[in-house]
Amino acid sequence: MALNVLAFTFGIMGNIISFIVFLAPVPTFVRICKKKSTEGFQSLPYVSALFSAMLWIYYAMQKDGSGFLLITINSVGCFIETIYIVLFITYANKKARISTLKVLGLLNFLGFAAIILVCELLTKGSNREKVLGGICVGFSVCVFAAPLSIMRVVIRTKSVEFMPFSLSLFLTLSAITWLFYGLAIKDFYVALPNIMGAFLGAVQMILYIIYKYYKAPKTDDTEKPKTVSGHSIDMVKLASTPASGDLKAPPQTHGGDLEGQIEKEMANQIQT
Repeated sequence: MALNVLAFTFGIMGNIISFIVFLAPVPTFVRICKKKSTEGFQSLPYVSALFSAMLWIYYAMQKDGSGFLLITINSVGCFIETIYIVLFITYANKKARISTLKVLGLLNFLGFAAIILVCELLTKGSNREKVLGGICVGFSVCVFAAPLSIMRVVIRTKSVEFMPFSLSLFLTLSAITWLFYGLAIKDFYVALPNIMGAFLGAVQMILYIIYKYYKAPKTDDTEKPKTVSGHSIDMVKLASTPASGDLKAPPQTHGGDLEGQIEKEMANQIQT
């Protein structure tokens, strides 16, 4: 009984914190709506967040009652992310709109349909839960690993403008809460990815503290110090953990990597 109360408490806390994280991109979309342009912001983080929420709902449906709180927050996440994607498609240019629709079709429709067919036709009972759990863990680890590129940029530039502290804090709290929820209900698949999420979140906050008050070495009067203009990256756009500043970069091209796009954008914004 005490264990059930503990699990319920952590589950409710996880729902509240994750809801706050889901709302993090709202200022970005207010800006997009006002300017009637996506200005090169990427849609992939929102599409990925929607796919992740869909996976966790399907996984939670395989559990006997203990997955209810997973279903509630991820249902809310599906609704919010769908609104973001609709707004993005509405205001995106033709190229970005087509690219978004392609990824949405391949990942969220064909990909998700394939997972359901494989699980329903080839697995049963506990085996289905294990297969789905493994898929959810794998995708979540990829999502949590995305901020590694941002941390490298922070270390190289010695600037925390690319890593908002408040968002890192809420992402860390979310991961810790869901970690304890997974332990309370003895669900390895819920707990495992959040161990990595909590660790990376803590590292982000440590980096923020280290570089927040970092002072660049003094330069000669004849040489103007280089500065990076105000610009922030929305971590949820890189990892949509219950899953969200924004990465303002040109639409992603095939074969390009995220770090390269970030560094290119930074180079364009450095003023001599």
